[in-house]
Amino acid sequence: MKVGMELPGIVTNITAFGAFVDVGVHQDGLVHISELADRYVKNPADVVKVHQRVKVRVLAIDIARKRISMSMKKNIIK
Repeated sequence: MKVGMELPGIVTNITAFGAFVDVGVHQDGLVHISELADRYVKNPADVVKVHQRVKVRVLAIDIARKRISMSMKKNIIK
């Protein structure tokens, strides 16, 4: 897995601050609420549902803290 990769995934959990997505690696990645859509999102459950198939882009990988940051935005500025 590398930063910038687009991967298919399945939403495993929804929290107040975003959604966790399983992309087939040991650790689920987090799509922060600000990265769920190109528009403002007040409630993550309005955008995604548990077990929904989604496409995500890897934003950052923190091996030491075992965290993967992801985005579902269509227009990502690099």
